[in-house]
Formats: sequence, structure tokens, C-alpha cells
Amino acid sequence: MQYEGNIRKMETALDDTVRYGLRLYDNLVPTESISLNEAVGSDIRIEFLHEINCVVTGKKIKKAFGEGMSYEAFMNSPQASPSIIRPELSRIHEGIALRDFEWEMKNHMTPHTVYLAQTAGVKVGVTRNTQIPTRWIDQGAVKAIRLAVTPYRQAAGLIEVALKDHISDKTSWQKMLKGEIEEHDLIQLKTDMSAFVPDEFKQYLTQNDDLVEIHYPIIAHPPKVKSLKLDKEPLLEKKLMGIKGQYLLFDDATVINMRSHSGYKVRVEF
Repeated sequence: MQYEGNIRKMETALDDTVRYGLRLYDNLVPTESISLNEAVGSDIRIEFLHEINCVVTGKKIKKAFGEGMSYEAFMNSPQASPSIIRPELSRIHEGIALRDFEWEMKNHMTPHTVYLAQTAGVKVGVTRNTQIPTRWIDQGAVKAIRLAVTPYRQAAGLIEVALKDHISDKTSWQKMLKGEIEEHDLIQLKTDMSAFVPDEFKQYLTQNDDLVEIHYPIIAHPPKVKSLKLDKEPLLEKKLMGIKGQYLLFDDATVINMRSHSGYKVRVEF
């Protein structure tokens, strides 16, 4: 089967094994979602058609910033606001927008979860409640637990900042893809980390100790990983050995981050 369109980050659904769909667009218009799980173990061909369309404006661009944006959109769109990467910078709960009042009211003045996740090591993170478990899957977490639920983004960000002295907020993507997992008791870690939450935010600590386990469609983890970019290698013809996070894993120990290629126009064949 052959498909053509602009890439977005892969769609996911939590099941016994994560279900993946490759969503393609005709510029800004969604066309189809291709189920990828059935392709694991088969040959796949991905050809970059040397066209990138900004995921915000749709215009053709030579270089993508952020996740598929033109430089102008990256500097002005609320989707690339500084409070996306650093939630503690959000001030919409004070009625102050960094870039777009309506967008930030909808996306940041809404319940957020501070979570602990086991990717390779363990990390602390922040996401909107509506993005659970999508956020965990996108990071390649194998286990995750909620630590706190806040009514707005900044509060979650300030909890995360307070915990950074005690736990990482980063994911080692290479170890995550190689399956090098450090086992941790997340329930005990939640108890330990709760002590470091500032007093003013302890009211948001959750008693929900449900531990979510996540399994990915992988035949074999690579012993080492080399990340590919379509700009440098516009034609990939490989066997798909697995999918984890937002990465496709191939039989020659190369991987590609589909999310980082948002806006790229490709032709895909299975």
C-alpha cells in the first residue's frame, strides 16, 4: 500500500500494546490515519518529497522550527509559547497571556497533572489532564503515576520546578529506545517526592495511586541507536522492528522521530 501526505506526530491509543496510527495531512487538512502496528516486522519505505508545510499557516517553508513551524509561527504562535516548555512561566490564571488569551485560557487555565514516569530512568513531568496517557506514551514511558492535579498550568510547573532538585525532568531517549530501564517503585517514589512539594501546593497532591503500565509494539530493542533526519536521508527503505514514544525503530539500529518531522511531505509504502 502507498500513501502520501504531510506528517504529524503519530496518534496513539493505550491498549494491551499501544496502538499507533500515522496521521497524514494534505497540508493542513487531515486525510487518513494509517494503522502501523500491523507493519511491525515488515519492510517500510519512507520518501521525503522535499516539501515542508508549516503546521500553523500551511505555507511552504525551507526549514522547520519547533515541531513543523515556520520561524514566524514559532516566534508568535501560542503553540510554541515559552510556557509550553516551562509551565511555570504561564500566567493566564492571573489574566495575563503570553501570546494568545483565548488559546491559553482553553489550554492552560485547565486541570494539569504532575506525574512521575519511568522511561529509562525516572522523571517528573507536567501535562494537561486531557493528554493522559498520550503524553506518557509519547515519552516512551513504561510506567507512570499521578503525583498532583492542579487547576491551572503554572501551579503544576512550580511543583515540577521544586522537584527538579531531587529527580530529573529529562528523558534519555537513547536508553529508552534501547530498552535500558532502571526499575523503580513509583508508588514509593511518589511518597518520597510528595515531601518536596511546596506547602502552598500540597492541597493538590492526589491520593490516586493507580500505576499505569505501558507496552509497545517492539520485536527487538536495538543495541545502539542512530537517529535519522529526512533532510539528510530523504529515502528510507528498511524493516520496521518496533515503535516506541514517537520513534520508528528499524532493523539496522537506526530510528526516526516522526514528531520532529511534522509538516514534512512524504510518500510511505508498506
